[in-house]
Amino acid sequence: MDYVSALLPPVVMAVFFIGLIRVIVKTQGGSNKAKEDAAVDAALARADGTRAANTEA
Repeated sequence: MDYVSALLPPVVMAVFFIGLIRVIVKTQGGSNKAKEDAAVDAALARADGTRAANTEA
């Protein structure tokens, strides 16, 4: 019975890790991709605008 208690935590962690990876893969792309890309593009534009304003001043 000791082997069951020794193997249970790694098996449980492996199951949750596989579930996490599946959720991450499923949420990539699709309808969320355009929204995420737009958010990243806006953040990059703000960063570039701030950097350009700092170099001109």
